[in-house]
Amino acid sequence: MMDAFLRTCPPLPLPQEMAAWDARAFELGLPGCMLMENAARAALAVLRRYVPHLEGKHVWLFMGGGNNGGDAAALARHLHDARALPVVGHLKPLSSFRGAAAEHIRMARAVGVPFVNLAATLRHGDAAPAALSARLGRRLAPDDTARRPHICVDGLLGTGFHGNLRPDLHALIAALNFLSPQSFLLSLDIPSGLDGADGLPCPLAVQAHATATFAAAKPGLVLPHARPWTGRLHVCDIGMPRSIRENGPCSVRLLPPDAPARFAAPMPQGYKNSYGHVAIIGGARGLSGAAHLAARAALRAGAGLVTALVPAPSAPAVKGGLAEIMTLALPSPDAAAPWRSAWTEEAAAFLRRCDALAVGPGMGRGDDALHFLKEILEEENRPPAVFDADALMLLAREPHLLSRLTSRDILTPHPGEAAALLGWTTREIQAQRRRALAALAAQSAAAVVLKGAGSLAAQGDSPQLLCPVDVPQLSVGGSGDVLAGCAAALLARTRAPEGSALAALGAALRLHAAAGRQCATRFPCRGNGATELAEALPAAWEAAPSDDTLLFDQDTACFI
Repeated sequence: MMDAFLRTCPPLPLPQEMAAWDARAFELGLPGCMLMENAARAALAVLRRYVPHLEGKHVWLFMGGGNNGGDAAALARHLHDARALPVVGHLKPLSSFRGAAAEHIRMARAVGVPFVNLAATLRHGDAAPAALSARLGRRLAPDDTARRPHICVDGLLGTGFHGNLRPDLHALIAALNFLSPQSFLLSLDIPSGLDGADGLPCPLAVQAHATATFAAAKPGLVLPHARPWTGRLHVCDIGMPRSIRENGPCSVRLLPPDAPARFAAPMPQGYKNSYGHVAIIGGARGLSGAAHLAARAALRAGAGLVTALVPAPSAPAVKGGLAEIMTLALPSPDAAAPWRSAWTEEAAAFLRRCDALAVGPGMGRGDDALHFLKEILEEENRPPAVFDADALMLLAREPHLLSRLTSRDILTPHPGEAAALLGWTTREIQAQRRRALAALAAQSAAAVVLKGAGSLAAQGDSPQLLCPVDVPQLSVGGSGDVLAGCAAALLARTRAPEGSALAALGAALRLHAAAGRQCATRFPCRGNGATELAEALPAAWEAAPSDDTLLFDQDTACFI
């Protein structure tokens, strides 16, 4: 099931992996000149979405020394053919270009596209818009050197760029950003100055209105914090063979918004047991709300039956007036240690009959809760489980317990819980999220998510799955409990065959995010609670994204 699910997730190759795709395409005999031509034609199509009538439009194209520069030269030729007025500013001598880029420069010059060397201007430290206008605008409008362009095209740096910008490039990018309120700004493949892996400026990046990226998006382009630089992101087909896109190296994949429906669609002639029985384990005194939210979410995510196993005094509060939440009250004679006597043969037998567990919401972190958790983990025939919240902190106390998790289980830490599990600081987790997720996935056989804006999920050495969503309405107490209930419901629905835990987790992440967007329509400035989030889950199953920023131009499908 995991392989089938992965095939529905578009690849997000890292910059070095994209270079390997290109190399493989060349090995197959695809000419670099052809791929560059395809990229230019795709970029022109993207540009026409925003500026349909190009005739007479002044276009400044900025050409760096790599393949992005060749893309800009090829695009300039097409703009010239569309009766626009392009001029290309380059930073390297044209004689230094080789291969496909040199060929496209030759063709563009042959049809009359003017090229202007900006190296001297930048060398003298003058990248102000007026200086650029004096160099570029004069070629197009000699009697109006102060003319601002209608369109700017950024082809300065490619996805392989990392480190810090040179001072001259820093100044040029600052000038481009200054022009952008008056000029439409299109970036080719990636906004120059943006890191293709982590989506951070180095330390400045072009703030594009739109980005045409080629063959596949890259992780740094899709992360939520990159959107001020990418603008609308278009993934353009340039003829990269399907065999490379499907089998080439790829460490990250994008979770599509229809992942829930693809993973677990409603069943014809199903009945309540067809959709699984979820057990929620938590809800100690004073923490009953967490277990209630997880149970409510499991129901709203489609579980057929939900029972909360809770210390007896908490049972009414965990039920919370929702008749559909059943409870199994566990003996709890010691108010200070409610789980001390809770493990009984009745509880063990009941858990074995369930299809999935959500362990930890409101469980508490005392020694009694740790003992109960150990009993669950030692149960030979226990169902697959989602370990969340307090269960994660208990596992962090005794990391050897992670070896008892199976490939059918799920861990759902936020950055603080991840820091406890790894012995890192929260700052280190947030600064190195992909590395942190890889370390978490190496701790056990379970599927694991690192929650937050742009949540990441993985299992073992699988590709990391990126949920490219940042919804402020999810940043509320109890949101994690709702996600735990969602994931448990999806595990229960499929009876969690081997290999399905990561797919269930990915689908739960998308369902949870879509519910957040449903809340955003009612609570645009936040103010929703986790209860509203849980109640939004049923409508979120097939909800269309409301703020799409990533467009796959090959089939116009929106993936964010």
